[in-house]
Amino acid sequence: MEPIVFFAVLLAAALHASWNALVKGSGDKLQSMAAVVLGHAPYGVLVLFFVPAPAPESWIYLGFGVALHVGYQLFLMMSYRIGDLTQVYPIARGCAPLIVAVVSVVILGVELSVMELGAILFIGLGIMSLVFVRSSSGLHNPKAAASAVATGCFIAGYSLVDGLGAREAGTALGFYGWLTLFNSLIFLIFVLIKQPSALKNIANGGRKVFFLGGGASFAAYALVIWSFTLAPIALVTALRETSIIFALLIGVFFLKEALNLVKVFATFVTVLGVAVLRLAR
Repeated sequence: MEPIVFFAVLLAAALHASWNALVKGSGDKLQSMAAVVLGHAPYGVLVLFFVPAPAPESWIYLGFGVALHVGYQLFLMMSYRIGDLTQVYPIARGCAPLIVAVVSVVILGVELSVMELGAILFIGLGIMSLVFVRSSSGLHNPKAAASAVATGCFIAGYSLVDGLGAREAGTALGFYGWLTLFNSLIFLIFVLIKQPSALKNIANGGRKVFFLGGGASFAAYALVIWSFTLAPIALVTALRETSIIFALLIGVFFLKEALNLVKVFATFVTVLGVAVLRLAR
C-alpha cells in the first residue's frame, strides 16, 4: 500500500470516529442516523458538478451498493435497540475486514502476503476484543451478537461491491456521488414512513449533525472509495476499521471516559496490526 493511500485511509478512520462521537450522545438514534445519511446529499450533489459520470458497467455495482448500505444502516439501528452497541458493534467492525479478506483471497483470487494477512488478523481481533470492555458482553446476548455479525456482513458486502464498482466506474467520486444520492433518497423515504417528525427535529436542532456529521462521514468514505481503486480492498477495509480505536481515544481524552486494561490491549493489538500493514511489501 502506497504511503499516500495508507495515510488517506487513516484520515478517513479519524473522520469516521469524529462523526460517531458527534452523534454518540443522541437519545434518538434514528434521528441521528437520518441527519448523517441525509447530510451526505448536499456534498454528493456538489461533487457531481466536478467529476465525470460513472461508466455504464458500474451501475449494477451501484445498485447493489445502495441496497447494502441501506441494509447496514437498518441493522445498525436494530443493534442499538436490542443490545449494548458498545459491546456488539466491535464484533461488526472487527469481523468485516476478516470476511473481506477471505472473500478476496478465496473467491476473487487476490494475492495477499503473509504479513498483510497477519495485519488484517491483528486489526480484526484487536477491534473485536473491545467486546470484553464490560462483563455484560454482547456475546452473552445471542440476538444482539447475531445482529452484530449481520451488520459486519453488510459492511463487508458494501466494501467489496463499492470497491469493485469504483474501479469499473473510472471515477471513484462520481461513483460515490451517485451512491450517496440514491442512499439518501431511500433513507428519506424510510424516515418519512417510520418517523416523519425526525425531519422537523433535524431542521430545528439537528443542523450541526446534518452538516458537520454528514460532511465528515461523506469525506471519510470518499477517501475510502478512492483508496479502493489504488490498493487491495481487504487492506483498505482493515485499516479503515481502526476508526473504532480513534473513537476510543476521543472518548478517553475528550469525553473523559474510563481507560482500562482491555482498551489498552485492544489498542495495542490493533496498532500492531497497522504497523505490520505499513511494513508489508
